[in-house]
Amino acid sequence: MSTELDNSANENAKVDKNERHKQRQQKVKQQVDAKIEAAQIEKGVLMVITGNGKGKSTAGFGTVTRAVGHGQKAAVVQFIKGGWECGERNLLEKNGVDFHVMGTGFTWETQDREKDTAATLEAWQAAEKLLQDESINLVLLDELTYMVTYKYLDLQRVIDALNKRPAMQHVIITGRACHRDIIELADTVSEVQPTKHAFNAGVKAQLGFDY
Repeated sequence: MSTELDNSANENAKVDKNERHKQRQQKVKQQVDAKIEAAQIEKGVLMVITGNGKGKSTAGFGTVTRAVGHGQKAAVVQFIKGGWECGERNLLEKNGVDFHVMGTGFTWETQDREKDTAATLEAWQAAEKLLQDESINLVLLDELTYMVTYKYLDLQRVIDALNKRPAMQHVIITGRACHRDIIELADTVSEVQPTKHAFNAGVKAQLGFDY
């Protein structure tokens, strides 16, 4: 008899637990549905992916890949990139994505402010043309934040171009220490923070995983 009572109690507890879970999920669904119903604005979104963690550019390229997968037109401007091979570029250029690469590498490698500034301005001129092109659905400005931080590029010039872009054009900006004025302008901001990084443990950057 005792065993039957225990089994019955356990069954009732299980039913109660499932019912409580169902009620909680119903509330969550109602909240999500309400947010979806309220979000009816269609516009070009400015997204910033910043922070000191690894994966900012990768996240940006992931969104470019998504856009291309839907038949949309995308373009990429890469700042602080050298002449080394880029796996994303190898794939995306074959699928119609235009790339404009600054090509001078990291500033601690060039150690030439005049050269870096000139290369930045050349890359930014390409970016400005893209930011005026209504046929382009998405523009990735990879590592742009450094150009503003190092004052190779005028902040207001960047903000003006972003504000004047086509109404339905999406833009993603990546890089550490994004300027607060760009963050304020952005619609979506994600901050990537490091917990561990293989490089700090002596693991070299590897083809197909890091670049």
